[in-house]
Amino acid sequence: MEQTKALSALEPYLALIRSASSPAPAAHLITLATSAPNTYVFSELLRTPNIQALSSSSEYSPYLTLLKIFCYGTYATYTSTAGLPTLSDAQLVKLRQLSLLTLAKNSADLSYENLTAALGLQTPRELEDLVISAVYAGLVTATLDPHNKLVVVSSVSPLRDLEPESIPAMINTLDEWSARCSSTLLDLEKQMAGIKAEALKRHKEEQEWAAEVERLVDGKIKEPQRSEESTGNIGGIMSGLGRRLGGGAASKRGVGMMGVGGRADADDMDVDENDEDAGERKGLRSGKKRGFGF
Repeated sequence: MEQTKALSALEPYLALIRSASSPAPAAHLITLATSAPNTYVFSELLRTPNIQALSSSSEYSPYLTLLKIFCYGTYATYTSTAGLPTLSDAQLVKLRQLSLLTLAKNSADLSYENLTAALGLQTPRELEDLVISAVYAGLVTATLDPHNKLVVVSSVSPLRDLEPESIPAMINTLDEWSARCSSTLLDLEKQMAGIKAEALKRHKEEQEWAAEVERLVDGKIKEPQRSEESTGNIGGIMSGLGRRLGGGAASKRGVGMMGVGGRADADDMDVDENDEDAGERKGLRSGKKRGFGF
């Protein structure tokens, strides 16, 4: 938006420079263009043949140097260059505003003390007025901090022209930035590949573990069924063996001694022994009755 407005403000002077057939009118157009409101970019005017022709005039070549300072120089550049035309009040304010755009790129040097020295100002109030004028002109977005003596700049409009020598350095900077971006992308791709491989490995391990758990659970469910069948078969075999051996005490003793649990039945054995003792005592009593007493 600001660039479009600045270029529109420069259009009348671009039209007039075509008719400037001598160095004097061209130099005068430089003064008018740098003094007009809303003109902050001058590279198109600088490239015109009639302006470039001022370099061959010893009298008016300082105007060409002055236009270059308005394009990409600062107030310090103007004061350090000898033989330049005297600036009007409008030119002086505009050059200081453009210098503020350049200085705002380094936020560490935006103290009142540094800015007043760099811009050729005498008091903090003059600096504050200049910053306020730059904010209203749309050149910067900034706030003043009088307590800490700082100018806080949050954004800068792209209204400074580039020096011809700065383009190769800018290309190198962009190439370095592009190389860093490519390297970062490669690192991210490697990390993503590693994460995917680890996720696949973990998923495979989980599937194998689930299959193993299912196999173990199936085995535990089937094992008790086989045990019950085996126990039932053993019980049937022992029952058949008892019937073959015959009934009575022998059957009891056989079953008692060879039961399902495989233990001898102590109670059955006691009953048999008592039966025999009772029989002997009964026989003795019968003999006494028949006269065979002792």
